[in-house]
Amino acid sequence: MNIPNLKDLLAEGVSGRGVLVRCDLNVPLDDDGAITDLGRVTASVPTLKALLEAGAKVVVAAHLGRPKGGPDPKLSLAPVAAALGEQLGQHVQLAGDVVGSDALARAEGLTDGDILLLDNIRFDARETSKDDAQRLALAKKLAELVWPGGAFVSDGFGVVHRRQASVYDVATLLPHYAGTLVADEIRVLEQLTSSTKRPYAVVLGGSKVSDKLGVIESLATKADSIVIGGGMCFTFLAAQGFPVGRSLLETEMIETCRRLLDTYADVLRLPMDIVVTEKFAADSPPQTVAADAIPDGLMGLDIGPGSVKRFAALLSNASTIFWNGPMGVFEFPAYAAGTRGVAEAIVAATGKGAFSVVGGGDSAAAMRVLGLPEGSVSHISTGGGASLEYLEGKTLPGIEVLGEPQPGQSKGGGDS
Repeated sequence: MNIPNLKDLLAEGVSGRGVLVRCDLNVPLDDDGAITDLGRVTASVPTLKALLEAGAKVVVAAHLGRPKGGPDPKLSLAPVAAALGEQLGQHVQLAGDVVGSDALARAEGLTDGDILLLDNIRFDARETSKDDAQRLALAKKLAELVWPGGAFVSDGFGVVHRRQASVYDVATLLPHYAGTLVADEIRVLEQLTSSTKRPYAVVLGGSKVSDKLGVIESLATKADSIVIGGGMCFTFLAAQGFPVGRSLLETEMIETCRRLLDTYADVLRLPMDIVVTEKFAADSPPQTVAADAIPDGLMGLDIGPGSVKRFAALLSNASTIFWNGPMGVFEFPAYAAGTRGVAEAIVAATGKGAFSVVGGGDSAAAMRVLGLPEGSVSHISTGGGASLEYLEGKTLPGIEVLGEPQPGQSKGGGDS
């Protein structure tokens, strides 16, 4: 797919032009509303900086959490505006609404090299509406903020698998381009699916098998090994007839896991030992047991040291590695060893020449929490869900629309 990118837009010239940028600024917040991981803010800076330095009038749309029914002060992008301003080294205005009078007035008042952040785009219910007409109505309001002569840059990879107003519909109205982040993600994922060097190892964790079922079935025929850890491993262990105590379990997925184990026995790799405890708490004492002998009343919160050693040996021989999902509750220091061990094995393999991709979300957060440098792997994705859907072979609406002819070039295009 031929997708125009930021370099194409900059070559056309953006000085004095309005540019709407869809970023993924969905950062985690603590109970006091402070940002606990700046990864997504940092990832948005290169595209924004390039546009601002070229003299564009930049308007940023982004979401935070899942507000219900309208504005929620706890989900305002105010802390994000401050953090973004610090990283850009300039003031970032925050509109008091999404596409209302304040946003419009501020957008009209922008001068070359200024930046405006709209408040949480999901405060407007039309953003995620299933009604095409409602989404398009919001998209037109967004486009008006950068008309006349405006452009749209898609740089929020974490949302490109969603058919939403600020992701998909606005690209049908404005000249559209992939930002640096989205272009890099597409390049990396194409490498994982089309020109993969073998052996190819996949590491999957997280809580639910149901979230990873599609990618397991898709990659099981392409990968040499798929390592299973995290909460999802207990449903696989139960499918083998092993007791899992009070560990996380998707009973409705047991039969599916049994089928996967039968079909891909030579590919799927499960833990040999588990770190268990009495309760889900950071101070609950850990003990290690065999994976086939989890006692009643205890729950598994991490893979054990034997599993780490076994998985690390497997990863050490890989030429390509994709990792999505932690091996345990890495936020609790006593249950972080599995995730750390696997992450360090991936880093070591990368140092020996392997191409490694960390698939967004909790995996990327774990790298930062554990103090592992981002440059120690080949690529850290900003969109876990989008990465998985791409690898499953699904069409991502926010990417597909970028490959469509520019508005005005074909029948049915919007005004620009």
